[in-house]
Amino acid sequence: MTTSSTQTSAIPVSRVAIDKTGDIATRTLRCGVIGVGRMGRHHARKYANLEGTELVVVADQDEDRREALVEDTGCKGVRDVSELLDLGLDAVSIATPTKYHLECAKPLLEAGVACLIEKPLANDVEEAQRLVDIANSTGAVLMVGHIERFNPAVRALQRAAQQMDSEGRVGLMPRFIEIHRVSPMTFRSVDVSVVLDMMIHDLDVVLMLMNGAEPTEVLSSGVAVLTEHEDVCNARLTFQQPQGKCIVNITASRLALKTERKIRIIGDNAYVSIDYAKKSGVMIRKTANSVQMEEIREELRKGTDLSDLNYGDLLAIEPLEIDDADQLEMEISEFLQAVRTGEKPAIDAQAGFANVRTAERIITEARKDWPH
Repeated sequence: MTTSSTQTSAIPVSRVAIDKTGDIATRTLRCGVIGVGRMGRHHARKYANLEGTELVVVADQDEDRREALVEDTGCKGVRDVSELLDLGLDAVSIATPTKYHLECAKPLLEAGVACLIEKPLANDVEEAQRLVDIANSTGAVLMVGHIERFNPAVRALQRAAQQMDSEGRVGLMPRFIEIHRVSPMTFRSVDVSVVLDMMIHDLDVVLMLMNGAEPTEVLSSGVAVLTEHEDVCNARLTFQQPQGKCIVNITASRLALKTERKIRIIGDNAYVSIDYAKKSGVMIRKTANSVQMEEIREELRKGTDLSDLNYGDLLAIEPLEIDDADQLEMEISEFLQAVRTGEKPAIDAQAGFANVRTAERIITEARKDWPH
């Protein structure tokens, strides 16, 4: 979410004739951005510089922010989303505060304009469902900007999870996941819970690892310190998977004294550790270490003193193959590919809805014992 104060009108206006000759699969796509705060500015510059796209317009009620991009990119600047409908746009990024997502996206989706909505999809389940319904009824492309999916370390995790081990089993079958996402207060997005501000990143990755399944049980506890919402929250999620139960423990805080973004996954056949911030990760496969582990177990049965052994020296540790690709550029490129082909993006409206519904369940549970 951004700090943009963009507000909009959903009153439809007539479309004017725009010359968009050629097949959408090959012609230059006409793009716009609503809300050009911190994240929206990055979206605008990507559209201005990517091959095959033209940044036509940015919309924001803050004149200074709006005009800075107009001067920088040569695009048009407007205050209101209704003005965008006259411009014959193919695709729009919505990077306003979450409470304006539905208001901004509704007229665009109804007009058939593809929308990339910055995370989270909506402020609550009801608004998220409305967006899903509109996208389904019009057929317009709707993608949610969960940028952590495009983190090189997460993409490396996806590749590793899909690989087969020496026994022909899928490479990662999670049984326990531990996640920490903490940082000092930035005083951005303080109008929502830390669950919707920060933890939502990890919920998207977890639900991806669970193949889209939502948790069967949610336990959580949250504390409001500086804001009226959870500034610190811990959630314990239970998932039922083919290999058995998986427990996910997530802690998110915007009041920490340091920044840490890590995920550790323990499975039946592998262990993975990823540092999102450093974009690094390692994997330890059970099959790659089975001989050493059996030897150690045998020595322990005999009562052998192994206190001088270095446990790390016994393991075959595989660094994950991580590239240096631009996360936002990959996210926008996938969105534009969906616009050109009409195919659903990986993080479609339904995935975004599942993330919001899980976040809302966490917040509801956390507030059960709050003083009224």
